[in-house]
Amino acid sequence: MARPAKMQIDLAALRHNCTVVSKIAPNSNIVAVIKANAYGHGAVEIAEALQGYISMLAVSSAEEAMRLRSNDIKTRILLLEGCFEDSELICASLNNLDVVFHCRNQIEALKNKNLVNPINAWLKVNTGMHRLGIDVGEAIECYQQLLDNPNVNPNIVLMTHIASADELDNEYTKTQLATFKTLHKQLESQFNRKVETSIGNSATIIGWESGASDWIRPGIMLYGLSPFTHALPIDDELEPVMTLRSEVIAIHDIPVGSRVGYGSTWEALRPSRVATVAIGYGDGYPCKAANGTPVVIKGKRAPVAGRISMDLLTIDVTDVPDVDIGEEVILWGKTLTANEVAKWAGTIGYELVTRMPLRVPKRYC
Repeated sequence: MARPAKMQIDLAALRHNCTVVSKIAPNSNIVAVIKANAYGHGAVEIAEALQGYISMLAVSSAEEAMRLRSNDIKTRILLLEGCFEDSELICASLNNLDVVFHCRNQIEALKNKNLVNPINAWLKVNTGMHRLGIDVGEAIECYQQLLDNPNVNPNIVLMTHIASADELDNEYTKTQLATFKTLHKQLESQFNRKVETSIGNSATIIGWESGASDWIRPGIMLYGLSPFTHALPIDDELEPVMTLRSEVIAIHDIPVGSRVGYGSTWEALRPSRVATVAIGYGDGYPCKAANGTPVVIKGKRAPVAGRISMDLLTIDVTDVPDVDIGEEVILWGKTLTANEVAKWAGTIGYELVTRMPLRVPKRYC
């Protein structure tokens, strides 16, 4: 019998979330971010399911892009970190890959190349996050260099990334947006042409000026998780796409004072029933999930009891009647989000879903 730990990926929920994005920003083109194996959901399957719902896909590297191309995904694909070496420029030219240029070295590498097809270029500017991007003061010169290069299509997209969009009261976001708008106006005025823009990640789309960007880049919200740490109305609209589940494989009735798991970190304060579930940190469940972290069993919440092991975890089912071996356990999904579990583990929902290992099979519905 197969080990019961598995993921269910709800493609209908994925497409529903995409329509939520469209409703928020009806005049923007959607670039679906499916880097890191579509945040752990399966890049090829997610790309296929989004056909007809989005204008472009975005990945981190040429390797991720070519895996999509080798699986007959023909949609435009954006390389969010650009090309790491010259050979990838040739790959981008041959395979219809849009390329981000975020530093002068990447722009210089494009000179004197004899590419088969010109590249769709995205010029990323650093408006204050100081991670990737051309300095604002050098952006006009770099835009000119790209525009003058025969290897580049003239419709160059101006893009940036917002550092604190998930904090709605953070004034720094307003500063970044104002800096970007000023630069955008300067470019359009100096070159006497429309310059398309891309600002919005999930938090920016939901909380800030979603409609001000020609191309928006939703990531985590496509998978049904909010980028915010506090509750917002959008939480009720998004549907989690991934459900992580397993089954009870052992049950123990233990007396007061009995301890459970490595390090004996959980002690029974009453006569208790604990159930062992076939899932652990080797399956992507967070090792640092604290005692009390909820799971769902028989429609009720039950707390984790003891440390998470590599292959197993234990839960206190004393208050859940009639639990038996083979009972299904939901670790996260629609009734218990990965974001909530992440708080118990001192991390974020992004990390939980993106680090899911190949060991756990995916079932698409």
